[in-house]
Amino acid sequence: MSYVNEKISKDVKYIGKDFPTLRKNLINFAKTYYPTTFNDFNESSPGMMFLETTAYVGDVLSFYLDKQFKESLLPYASERKNITLLAQALGYKPKQAVASLVDVDVYQTVPSIGAGKFNTPDFKYALVINGGMRVKSGNDTSFKRDAPIDFSMSGSSNSTEVSVFTTDETTGEPTFYLLKKRVSFQSGNSVTQTFTVSSPQAYLQLALNRTNIISIDRVTDSDGNEWSEVPFLAQDTVAKRITNNQYNDPEFTQYNTETPYLLKLKKTSKRFTSKIREDGKMILEFGSGTSTRPDEEIVPNPLNAGSLLPTATAMSNTFIDPSNFMFTKAYGEAPSNTILTVEYSIGSGVRDNVASSEINSIDFIEYISEGTGLDKVLYNSTKNSVAATNPAPAQGGRGAETVDEIRNNALAFFNAQGRVVSKDDYMIRTLTMPATYGSVAKVYATQDEKLNITSANSRIRNPFAVSLYTLSYNDSKQLTLTNPATKENIKEYLSPYRLLTDSITIKNAYIINIGIDFEIMSLPGFNSNDVLLESISRVKTMFNIDRWQINQPIIKADLYTELASIKGVQSIMKVEIFNLHDAQSGYSGNIYDVSQATRNEVVYPSLDPSIFEVKYPNSNIKGRVVNL
Repeated sequence: MSYVNEKISKDVKYIGKDFPTLRKNLINFAKTYYPTTFNDFNESSPGMMFLETTAYVGDVLSFYLDKQFKESLLPYASERKNITLLAQALGYKPKQAVASLVDVDVYQTVPSIGAGKFNTPDFKYALVINGGMRVKSGNDTSFKRDAPIDFSMSGSSNSTEVSVFTTDETTGEPTFYLLKKRVSFQSGNSVTQTFTVSSPQAYLQLALNRTNIISIDRVTDSDGNEWSEVPFLAQDTVAKRITNNQYNDPEFTQYNTETPYLLKLKKTSKRFTSKIREDGKMILEFGSGTSTRPDEEIVPNPLNAGSLLPTATAMSNTFIDPSNFMFTKAYGEAPSNTILTVEYSIGSGVRDNVASSEINSIDFIEYISEGTGLDKVLYNSTKNSVAATNPAPAQGGRGAETVDEIRNNALAFFNAQGRVVSKDDYMIRTLTMPATYGSVAKVYATQDEKLNITSANSRIRNPFAVSLYTLSYNDSKQLTLTNPATKENIKEYLSPYRLLTDSITIKNAYIINIGIDFEIMSLPGFNSNDVLLESISRVKTMFNIDRWQINQPIIKADLYTELASIKGVQSIMKVEIFNLHDAQSGYSGNIYDVSQATRNEVVYPSLDPSIFEVKYPNSNIKGRVVNL
């Protein structure tokens, strides 16, 4: 008697992944293929316990598989660590903190020279303060200036204001003059961390202790070498900032007041990249070159094949091992047998946006001039007279990017592909500017327009000029005008990415401050106060400044829909949007006729790029519950 083994094809359903569907499919599977083996489908039977346990495990596994797949896609990921890693894979490095910028008035006194109408400041005592000067506010926020401050020089963009400080009681002639320079500083407390490196290690990673890092300022080793930060390790050319003086460049030294530093391109193997790790720590990653031999010895140049020159590498009996490429300096050099010193700046978010006159002390100062040949008492007096204060609040400081900001900025950054051509390219690239150079909250790009001199009602568009409208945040996360220092940095930052024929103009967008007044009717049985509080909260959320962009209209239908969706709201009786422009009350001062700008229940912004802002939500959003 012979037996034939036949493979039975069993119908397995792969669609259902939740517990009820899995349970149902398992029961049907058992009934179909094991009708005599198992037929006790009572809820309390041991067999049902195993079926439901299996369905439970399947549901859990299905959930986590879906979750993990979702977390691998940047548009759908929700966990910060995953979004951070995915953003960096696209080339975008999330900001951990953004420095604030502030204009600081730096003062010093100088003695007078001459008499009568010839009485003038003695500029031989004018100081030259080296780059790296630090000032501090009352809340211990530190601000640093990288460029020198030269009181002896005065130009259109870097003027030195002179005023009489003290006079002789007898003659009334000035005895001391006060010199003032208004220069820009950026926030950031300096932190230094050292690492001991022994044997070379390919792609060495070093983690920094702090998480609120604004920028990596300097990396040096114990041999006196400086390591440069690059966007990716394959980039061997870096832009080095050098002091604009006679020694470095005699041609441009005459412009060192307006341009204290020059940028020079330099090839270097000592380079590193920075990235954010899963735990939020910033790491520095160095190159893979672990060999001290020249690259040409490790990987011979194929162009030398068959060459009989004595300096050429013989290749008749040479084979190239692809793994040898990892030991060359093509991806940078690996540090070895040295101590690395990392200097970086950390920020405190909006806390760095200090109020006016808050900067009141000098934390660090170093002078280039030595006072050779001058009266030592007077010279020391001038050095002791140096003081600093900020006439206006600091602006632009903020904390780490939110999850949504990282996601949107990363996707936009990737789409830009390292160049600016379209309107979106300019906006995206501006938002990726390193925090060291300032912070921009809102940006809008458009083609530059000028009035047609032959027709007052028409405009001429320049196809090669771009107008970039920007706004920043103050310490209360309210919109404010972007300061001139940040604007200049934007232009310089965009310059390498723009087309050769394009010109860029940075302008201020208009801030239109508004208020909302609404009336609703509540349903019977609901607490009117609770309904009103929820309604006001919903309107506040809707007009949160994070959700608004330049030239975005207000669609009143969305406001009606939001209010109508609240439990307890029977009907919306009135919704009024009005302009608030009193500058004395802290508003922008821009007058805007909301009623004239409303068409079909849509409030449109002005023709000039502008943005609607509810500046003081607690007082600018009012509501009432009415009863008929």
